[in-house]
Amino acid sequence: MKKVFSSILLTILLLTTVLSANAETVVFNTKTKKYHTITCQWAKKCTVNCVKIEKKEAIRQGGKPCKVCGG
Repeated sequence: MKKVFSSILLTILLLTTVLSANAETVVFNTKTKKYHTITCQWAKKCTVNCVKIEKKEAIRQGGKPCKVCGG
C-alpha cells in the first residue's frame, strides 16, 4: 500500500512540475504592450508600467514579443 501511495504522490509531483513549466512568466509593459523574458535587458530597465504575468495572459491582452529577446 505504501508503494502505491508513493508512486501516486511522485506522479502528482512530476505532473505539477511539468504544468507549472508551461506557465512561462514574462515582464509585460502595459503601456507599450511589449512582453519580455525576465532576463531581458529591457525588462530589467522597465520600472514603470511593467508587471510580471504569464505569457499567455500577455498575449491575450494584445502583447507583442520584444524584438531583442523574443519574449
